[in-house]
Amino acid sequence: MEGPEGLGRKQACLAMLLHFLDTYQGLLQEEEGAGHIIKDLYLLIMKDESLYQGLREDTLRLHQLVETVELKIPEESQPPSKQVKPLFRHFRRIDSCLQTRVAFRGSDEIFCRVYMPDHSYVTIRSRLSASVQDILGSVTEKLQYSEEPAGREDSLILVAVASSGEKVLLQPTEDCVFTTLGINSHLFACTRDSYEALVPLPEEIQVSPGDTEIHRVEPEDVANHLTAFHWELFRCVHELEFVDYVFHGERGRRETANLELLLQRCSEVTHWVATEVLLCEAPGKRAQLLKKFIKIAALCKQNQDLLSFYAVVMGLDNAAVSRLRLTWEKLPGKFKNLFRKFENLTDPCRNHKSYREVISKMKPPVIPFVPLILKDLTFLHEGSKTLVDGLVNIEKLHSVAEKVRTIRKYRSRPLCLDMEASPHHLQTKAYVRQFQVIDNQNLLFELSYKLEANSQ
Repeated sequence: MEGPEGLGRKQACLAMLLHFLDTYQGLLQEEEGAGHIIKDLYLLIMKDESLYQGLREDTLRLHQLVETVELKIPEESQPPSKQVKPLFRHFRRIDSCLQTRVAFRGSDEIFCRVYMPDHSYVTIRSRLSASVQDILGSVTEKLQYSEEPAGREDSLILVAVASSGEKVLLQPTEDCVFTTLGINSHLFACTRDSYEALVPLPEEIQVSPGDTEIHRVEPEDVANHLTAFHWELFRCVHELEFVDYVFHGERGRRETANLELLLQRCSEVTHWVATEVLLCEAPGKRAQLLKKFIKIAALCKQNQDLLSFYAVVMGLDNAAVSRLRLTWEKLPGKFKNLFRKFENLTDPCRNHKSYREVISKMKPPVIPFVPLILKDLTFLHEGSKTLVDGLVNIEKLHSVAEKVRTIRKYRSRPLCLDMEASPHHLQTKAYVRQFQVIDNQNLLFELSYKLEANSQ
């Protein structure tokens, strides 16, 4: 179709393709089929560009976007070599934790340890989206290279073992298991006969109280580094990951790695607060630590980092911490009142009314309490059907899109923190990014009972 009408229709199609590429450019590399379709469209549009001068500006932008998502048109071009990324919870390397976080994709390769029943381990290099069968294949190859007894690979199974001793047998077809591991959970490869004998690593169940870095750092430094790190993690999460997480569940796990890591980090911070308080044996020092954490929560709220704010408050609200009556009594009245205000702000009553009022008044950049966004999306998804009488429920999809747009709004401006380069800057940064925590609630209660008994 030629003439103004034909040009208008082609421009409309091109505009839709540009918007699609701009929105999902980072995820398109995971879908080979989508890449082929976009390449075909690109070649057709380039042919039309010579006939319609009005398309030139849009085709130039399309070419730039295609280059950005690495959908190279020449077939002979070779893809760039991939860098292996450390998954921050599995390797406690200082050089890795100090690097700026970048988004993970299912095809990314990572390093991970897989343990044996005797707690020896092999380090494997694997795709983030690798299946259990693929992981076991890598482990088998390593064991053969290490001259382990032959024949054991035929009956190897993969098990996730938590610090509490809970074991989950992973099925061969399951994939993307790395990002769904608990904070202190580890992968074990063993025979079925060894399954019942699996126990957590010694460092996960043995606790030695003593001074830690938290007593030596300033609340301002901790709060700023928390906000900076969580901003990096939040920026890595594509808006579509929220939709996949809610709409597709485990089937969408391949596309939600960055969201999974952010949720795990929130849980990690919560357990970090409880761990640090319960490892502090001196009552007076423990009260000072409560005071410091309340200050950190206040500073995170001031930084508009509501994810860290929520996590710290929930850590102080942990039953093993809140029951330390004698410790809380030593807290100055000013801080008791401030903490009550924080508890009111995180109160879920009336659909988190207090929190929603506060965040509605904030201007970007903002780090929201991500689990609440997922809760809202789940309510929208489960509250109404996507198809009604064979027709798409446009109202539901509009509501979902509106909720997802708020995520983009929160990140519409860059984060700027005034962080002085003090001599201890890198040390504090490393500490904040690789917390050592106890995520076993029973062990936390044991510590709490012990502290209470020693205080009486």
